[in-house]
Amino acid sequence: MARLRRDDRGSAVLDVAIVAPLLVLLALAVMQVGLAVYVRSTIASAAAEGARVSAVSGGDAAVGVRRTRSALDASLAGGVVESVVARPTTAGGVPVIDVEVHARLPLVGLLGPSVLVIHGHALQEP
Repeated sequence: MARLRRDDRGSAVLDVAIVAPLLVLLALAVMQVGLAVYVRSTIASAAAEGARVSAVSGGDAAVGVRRTRSALDASLAGGVVESVVARPTTAGGVPVIDVEVHARLPLVGLLGPSVLVIHGHALQEP
């Protein structure tokens, strides 16, 4: 009858085998979200900087594009940028420079958006 009693040996190994893949998946998901947020904020900052430089230089769109690209090339987000366009426009009747950046969002899997379109604006200086 002693052999029939319940034995807990080996249950820790089974627990680890069940829980470890879930923890790894959770850690990878958190890293993925962190990377996506970093890329988005870096591109938004570069677009705003390009718009400011373009606005200060008298509305020269090429200067804004060059500044945006150089800011992105110095970061990890530079590899995902597809296009950068700067153009003068108006917002609420006020002349502004709009820098538009199209980029791929570096996501693993099929969840979430795959394309980012980010705008940076700055008031045109006289």
